[in-house]
Amino acid sequence: MTTSSAAPTGPIAPTTTIEVLAIQQQHIVTRAQLLSVGIDDMYMYRQTRRGRWQRVLPATYALLTGTLTDEQRRIAAALYVGRSAQLTGLAALGWYGFRYAPKGEKLRLIVPHQTRRTSAGYVLVSRTLALDAYARDAGFYQVVSPARAAVDAGRELTDLRTVRAILAEAIQRDLTDLPTLDREVVRAGRSRTALVRKAFEEIVRGVRSSPEAELRECLSASRLLPEILWNPQLLGADRSRLPTPDGYLPDAALALEVDSQEFHFAAADWRRTIDRHNELSRHGVLILHFTPSQIRREPARVRRIVEDAYESRRESGVRCGVVVVVGR
Repeated sequence: MTTSSAAPTGPIAPTTTIEVLAIQQQHIVTRAQLLSVGIDDMYMYRQTRRGRWQRVLPATYALLTGTLTDEQRRIAAALYVGRSAQLTGLAALGWYGFRYAPKGEKLRLIVPHQTRRTSAGYVLVSRTLALDAYARDAGFYQVVSPARAAVDAGRELTDLRTVRAILAEAIQRDLTDLPTLDREVVRAGRSRTALVRKAFEEIVRGVRSSPEAELRECLSASRLLPEILWNPQLLGADRSRLPTPDGYLPDAALALEVDSQEFHFAAADWRRTIDRHNELSRHGVLILHFTPSQIRREPARVRRIVEDAYESRRESGVRCGVVVVVGR
């Protein structure tokens, strides 16, 4: 292929090998690919200088102008780093569509330990002794499993609330399970995993959302309340399955609910709130409802409300036929 001044200046038509490849790679190509069809460095320089192409990463070009899409950025990163790389962390969570993962400008990729490629531009390269054996094939690149992505993302973050939301979403959406998440936490070791380990411990104890975790912290400061059961399975006196409250104090038949459509991962959960309330009330359970903002801004008041309700129920000698299923 020649490099005359008559060469196309915009997104190129699929008439040559490099043009077909560019279409397949969403107009992202490498210097090596361009050289292989006779396009020299001077031509690359001129096209970039004239604003017809973009050099997005070292030896990696976009054969068009304008802002790259997320997928084009991922393809460019994979072409720069190499096919052995795996997308992880917040970038991988974005690929999976996590709702509560913040979007960052950087893409983190893990590579085999012996790889010499270094970080550049918006690409962060991390060496590892063990790539993810459960990575998903996304065509031009691989994406680590949701469990590994969630743990690696937690190691990048400094806000416990966000880490809680990410791990809870992974479980709520059935993207992973507790044993798999536990293996990833163990694999990560003690390096920058304090927040991840704390959030995971809360999930093991039954907490299933970030506001639930904040309510747990709020009530753990009480000297009056006994241990609260989080997301327990309840049965009626007739052994029928009852709705699962966020928190439950069995000796007072007192249920706690965090009401927020934002933090419940299916819209149907919000629509069923009234039905859940009525069904539990029908079996003699008192339900207290709190919003995330109340828990966050008025923790002392929330704690006092729960303590007063607990004491009142205990003093009245409330009797309830609800049974907690143990060891589920």
